[in-house]
Amino acid sequence: MAALRSALFIVLSSLWTIFYAFVCMATAILPYRWRYTITGGWNRGVIFMARWIVGIDYKVLGRENLPPPNTGAIVLAKHQSAWETIYLMYGLGNPLCFVFKRELLWIPFFGWGIGLLRMVAINRKAGQDAYTQMENQARVRLNSGVWMILFPEGTRIPVGKKGNYKTGGTRLSVGLNAPIIPIAHNAGYCWPKHSWIKQPGTIVVSIGPAIYPNGRGMTAVHQEMETWIENEAARLPQAR
Repeated sequence: MAALRSALFIVLSSLWTIFYAFVCMATAILPYRWRYTITGGWNRGVIFMARWIVGIDYKVLGRENLPPPNTGAIVLAKHQSAWETIYLMYGLGNPLCFVFKRELLWIPFFGWGIGLLRMVAINRKAGQDAYTQMENQARVRLNSGVWMILFPEGTRIPVGKKGNYKTGGTRLSVGLNAPIIPIAHNAGYCWPKHSWIKQPGTIVVSIGPAIYPNGRGMTAVHQEMETWIENEAARLPQAR
């Protein structure tokens, strides 16, 4: 039954993606905030289908920890699946700027849509130049009230495992004096990496207290962020 529902979800979400790519392109002339809200309809549609077709529900803890909308912040989240990348774009109530590898822009329909949202597409092979590009663009985004979002582990990590936390997000926080919003979740139970079969369950998204640099060094800020995310992820129950 899970395989059948997953197959139906893949077919319908693919058709939804093709349709919505044309919606996004049709709204390209609108102001950024309008485009962002309209494009977020694709995300809402996918999360809706995941809930009613596959049975993937969710609940959010710690919304009171979010800073006021339209103030600069750096979101650093655990990365287990594609689910959180889809949900967080609209689920935090403030526009987000994702940092991602530029190759995603080449994906038909999906890449075309995100290309209209002022995201930061970087060449990972560029080394320090990639970080400089990211920092310059992040400063502009934060000043306009958009939150930056990064997955410090860099790639999806299976449930119960810990990836190597990259320091790029923490460097942005310290360098731009912006608070970190740490996020843990257990989406990997329902939407596992390298598996097209998705499992029903309730995903828990936990938002931690904001971490402010307050003149501290990058190592201390980074360790606080990593410790909170990993401890909270270990505390969350199995979603299925």
